[in-house]
Amino acid sequence: MKTVSRDSLVEDLVKANPEVVRFLIIEGLPCVICGEPFWGSLGELASQKGWDDARIDRLIDKMRTL
Repeated sequence: MKTVSRDSLVEDLVKANPEVVRFLIIEGLPCVICGEPFWGSLGELASQKGWDDARIDRLIDKMRTL
């Protein structure tokens, strides 16, 4: 997922690579509720969970290797 950024929509990430759901759950960011993906960006999801910018950047770096 080379093009992932904090502005990437979670729904689009899941559509492009369903493995993202498992990855985000392991990282502590459950992104699917009742079968529906989080409606917003990756940055918004992480911010809702109290993540700071550095932690979000590390997550994005990991996702780019998927």
